[in-house]
Amino acid sequence: MHSVLIVDDHPVIRLAVRVLLEEHGMSIVAETDNGVDAIQMVRELTPHVVVLDIGIPKLDGLTVISRIKALNVRSKVLVLTSHTADDICRRCIQAGAQGFVNKEEDIGGLVTAIKAVQSGYTFFPTLSSDSVNPTDRSTEAEQISSLTDREVVVLQYLSQGWTNKEIGEKLLISNKTVSTYKTRLLQKLGVSSVIELSNVAKRHALIP
Repeated sequence: MHSVLIVDDHPVIRLAVRVLLEEHGMSIVAETDNGVDAIQMVRELTPHVVVLDIGIPKLDGLTVISRIKALNVRSKVLVLTSHTADDICRRCIQAGAQGFVNKEEDIGGLVTAIKAVQSGYTFFPTLSSDSVNPTDRSTEAEQISSLTDREVVVLQYLSQGWTNKEIGEKLLISNKTVSTYKTRLLQKLGVSSVIELSNVAKRHALIP
C-alpha cells in the first residue's frame, strides 16, 4: 500500500486528493497546509509519496522539495499545482521532484503519477517538446545516432507502449534481452523512464 502525505493550503483540494487516493487503496498518513510542517512530517513519517503544492506558506514548494531530497529518505515528491509553464516544471525537476501533475487537468491522473514514481519512473507529461533548447536537441541527436538499428527498433516499440514480452515475441528475443536493451537505451539517452524515452523518440520523429 502506498503511504501519502498531502501538502496543500486549500482544504478542498486536500479533501479531494484524500478521497481519490483512498478510493484507490492508498493510505494518507498526514496532511498539512505549509512547508515547514511538511519537512517535519517527512522526517518523522517517511511516506512513500509527498503530494505537494508549490504555492504554500512558511516555506515554498521548491525549497521543500530540495530539503526533502537532502534528507535522503525514501519519500518521492509529486508536485500537484495549477502552474502550467514548462519552466516551473523544469525547476521542480532540478529541485528533485519525481513528478508533476496539473490541478487544472484531470486530477485522476494523480493516481497514475503516484504509481509511476513508486515504480521508479518519473512523471512529467506537461513538458512540451518545444521547451527543449537547441543544445539539448543537438546532444540528443548525437545520442540517437549512436544507437544500433536494433536499439532504435526497441526504442520505437517501447515508446508506443509495447511490453517487454510483446517486443520479445515480435523480435524473437527473450524478455531478459529486451530488458537489457531498455537499460542500455536509458543510459545512452540519459533519461530515467520509458515516458522520457517516448518524449525523445517523438522529438526526433522516430514514432508518429
